[in-house]
Amino acid sequence: MDGLIVIAVFFILVVVTISMGVRIVPQGSKHVVQRLGKYHRTLPPGLNIIIPYIDIVAYKVTTKDIVLDIPSQEVITRDNAVIIANAVAYINIISPEKSVYGVEDYRLAIQNLVQTSLRSIVGEMDLDDALSSRDQIKAKLKAAISDDISDWGITLKTVEIQDINPSETMQKAMEEQAAAERQRRATVTRADGEKEAAVLEADGRLEASKRDAQAKVVLADGVTNVGMSYDVHIDGNNASSSHVFDLDPDATIVRAASPVSVADPDAVNKLVSETLRRFGRIDALANVPDFTDPSSLLGGALDDVTGAVEQLDSIGGLIDGLFGSD
Repeated sequence: MDGLIVIAVFFILVVVTISMGVRIVPQGSKHVVQRLGKYHRTLPPGLNIIIPYIDIVAYKVTTKDIVLDIPSQEVITRDNAVIIANAVAYINIISPEKSVYGVEDYRLAIQNLVQTSLRSIVGEMDLDDALSSRDQIKAKLKAAISDDISDWGITLKTVEIQDINPSETMQKAMEEQAAAERQRRATVTRADGEKEAAVLEADGRLEASKRDAQAKVVLADGVTNVGMSYDVHIDGNNASSSHVFDLDPDATIVRAASPVSVADPDAVNKLVSETLRRFGRIDALANVPDFTDPSSLLGGALDDVTGAVEQLDSIGGLIDGLFGSD
């Protein structure tokens, strides 16, 4: 009976020993083996044999890509603006023994290293550059930490900037600044439109004034060339009439063909001279080249035109009274 117990114990011991000496490593992992407390070797994926009780599997390390989430942190830019930034790093362990013996906790070490490097890089940039230069920050960050983590047997696949935003206070200030800028642009645009409209309206009034003045001058010029069917000669107490009477602005006397009695020849000559003087002023106005104030220029001219026409009517009536109708 005692012999059976010894055999059973021995059998169990053998089974346990064999199980301890056989190690099956899954794909995507590596096991670090220590012999008597010292690093011995790294077991690759598959079936591996170790010496029981002497060799032990101290660490099991994954060889898959590891995603490390870098916590958010406040970063101060070169122009003293506060922004909130976080990142994510993709790493791969290529040397398990270095990763377990080179650093106490490679995950925590890489997180701290990325945060420190990120603060340093962003601190050398202005706020606008930091917000718009993610690719540049990414490249600098990768270059800054790749060499350091390679000593731990880890390679950095890539590092991405997840969020980089201004702090709440800074974001509020930026929104107010953007709103003020939009308001300023709207005010400038509105003022430019009103200015252009005023200029166009003034140009329209000026053009209308010029055209009105030109029309009145053309009318006045036409009046100076009007002829009448009377020709009168005043000589002492005698006067005569014929079939033609031409109002020439350069003339000083109106002549007639046959004598006739006139009650007051001086009054007739005075009336004709005043009429010719008015037409002379109208003709001079037709040569004015510039209309800086058309209304003021034409004010007197219109009075002369009106007066000249009235004078012509008076001369016509006087001549009809002197000579009678033909």
